[in-house]
Amino acid sequence: MKHNIYVVGIGPGKESMMTREALETLDRADVIIGYPVYLNLLGERFRGKELLSTPMRKEEERCRMAFAEAKKGKQAALICSGDAGVYGMASLMYEIGKEYPDTEIIVIPGITAANSGAAVLGAPLNHDFCVVSLSDLLTPWEKIERRLIAAAEGDFAIALYNPSSRKRSDYLRRACDILLRYLEETRACGYVENIGREGTKVVTCTLKELREAKVNMFTTVFIGNAGSELMHGKLITKRGYQIETSTHICGNNGR
Repeated sequence: MKHNIYVVGIGPGKESMMTREALETLDRADVIIGYPVYLNLLGERFRGKELLSTPMRKEEERCRMAFAEAKKGKQAALICSGDAGVYGMASLMYEIGKEYPDTEIIVIPGITAANSGAAVLGAPLNHDFCVVSLSDLLTPWEKIERRLIAAAEGDFAIALYNPSSRKRSDYLRRACDILLRYLEETRACGYVENIGREGTKVVTCTLKELREAKVNMFTTVFIGNAGSELMHGKLITKRGYQIETSTHICGNNGR
C-alpha cells in the first residue's frame, strides 16, 4: 500500500503568512510532527490534531516518526519553519525515504525568512543574491568562511541565517570581520528579528554597525551589494533601471 507524507513549510508561522496549499494540507492531516516551537506557532486552528515532537538536534528521529505514522495509515505532515527545502527537513526526508520505498514524499513550499524578512526591510534582494547559514553544526566554519568570501567577491546581496545562538554569540561579528576585508564599512545592511511574529524588530545599519549588533537565532541578516542604499529607513538593492526624472511644465496662465 502506498503512503504519502507531506513536508510542509509554514513560513514565519502565523496563519496569514502560510500558503493556502500549506493550510489545506495541514487541515487534512491526521498527525502533525514538528519541533515544539513550530507546533506552538500553528495556533488554535490545529490544536485538535495529534501533535508529535522531538527536541532540537533530534531531526532524524522526527523524520522517522513521520514515516512510522504514515505506515499506520495516517495522513502525516512534517512541518518546518520557512520553506522545508531551504535549511529545512525536505532533503533529510528524501535521504531517509530510501528505506521506505512504499512512501511518497510531497513537499509543500513556504515563505523562507529571506523573502519575508526582505519584504519587511524593503527590497534588499532585488538583484542577484545568496543565502548563507552561519551555523556550523553541520557545516565546518572554514567552508562557511569560503562562501562568505565568494559572496563578497561576487558582489552578491547576502542573507545570513542563524547568525547567533548562546554557543555562537560572536559568529555574526566573525562573519562581518571576514566581509570587511572585501567590503566598505558603509555598506548598507539590515536585520529583522522575529519576522512575522510578535515582537518583530527591524533595524537598518552599515556593515560597521552590524558588526556590533546583538542578534539571536530568530534573526535574519541582510547585507547589500555595491548598489544597495538605505532609503527612508528601508534597505533597497537597485535592479539597475535608468529612471528618467519627471519634469512638470506648467503654463504661466497669461502671467
